Amino acid sequence: MSTASGTSVSGPSAPSTPAPGQPPAGGPLARLRRLDPSSYVVYVGFVAIFVVMSIALHDDGFLGRQNLINILLQTAPVTVMAVGSVFVLSTGEIDLSIGAVVALSALVSAVQLRDHGLVAGIVSGLLTGVVVGLVNGLLVTKLRLPSFLVTLGMMGLCAGLSQRLTQLQAVPSIDVAFNGLFGSGSVAGISTLILWSAAFVLVGHFLYRHTRVGAHVLASGDNVRAARVSGIKVDRIKTGVLVASGLCAAVAGMLYTGRLHGASYTLGSSDLLTVIAAVVIGGTRLFGGRGSVVGALIGSLILGMLNNGLILAGLSDPEQQIVRGLIILVAVALTLREDKS
Repeated sequence: MSTASGTSVSGPSAPSTPAPGQPPAGGPLARLRRLDPSSYVVYVGFVAIFVVMSIALHDDGFLGRQNLINILLQTAPVTVMAVGSVFVLSTGEIDLSIGAVVALSALVSAVQLRDHGLVAGIVSGLLTGVVVGLVNGLLVTKLRLPSFLVTLGMMGLCAGLSQRLTQLQAVPSIDVAFNGLFGSGSVAGISTLILWSAAFVLVGHFLYRHTRVGAHVLASGDNVRAARVSGIKVDRIKTGVLVASGLCAAVAGMLYTGRLHGASYTLGSSDLLTVIAAVVIGGTRLFGGRGSVVGALIGSLILGMLNNGLILAGLSDPEQQIVRGLIILVAVALTLREDKS
């Protein structure tokens, strides 16, 4: 109805009736149309790659139980770092120092383990990652420096410290308890490497999807100004995710030490590209505002399967790096195209 002034006043609207032969607006087909293809394409890709690898490398033992377990073991440290990187990228930042932190934390942990025992080894290794992450976070938030440049510089600093710490010498880890806890042991027949990666994925997914922290991380990456206006402490969030990233890298370094029974300055040297590729393939935007911890896990497993398959097929390490580089280029290209659309 209309008032005398011409203003239209409407009462409760009647529910819309679908046209004959059309499904209801909220029916299954409508919900299917609203699905975002990018949210499940990584899972389809995982299945497709697994099937192709299984057929092509059937005679080379790809489907063997021990080979599949090896894929999980080899990808465990990358998965742990990928969880931290999801949080960092979701805030619109990036951490290029994680590979160098792996080596530095591993060496610090191994040296302290040798000289002062189990507790000192674990605590010092974890603290190394936390301190590096805290310095990164403070430089980014307090001095307003780009995280790309800050963490690039930190990467060089940590790499130099790793080489200087033991004069390029590897440090063995002979502590049975440490090795068992961080890679060589098992619980109920399941490797501790797999248990660590599963624990990080579960905790990371819960924090990211079901807590206020995760919501604030996404809001900070989606629109910084709106997040600040709404009362979110963006600087604290960004510092926190960089600390978390450093901690994840430190744990990854200790997992390498436990599995290999030693640490060296070369640990983690090729992990940065692998972690970024896994996270981007898993559906995390490079510029913040969207991500998936479970997707990062699947991305890590995809890269692990590809590496394993290339080795079984007889390809060399340089050829494997070429494939990883191509995957990153494709993933980044798709992300940039999506952001511009």
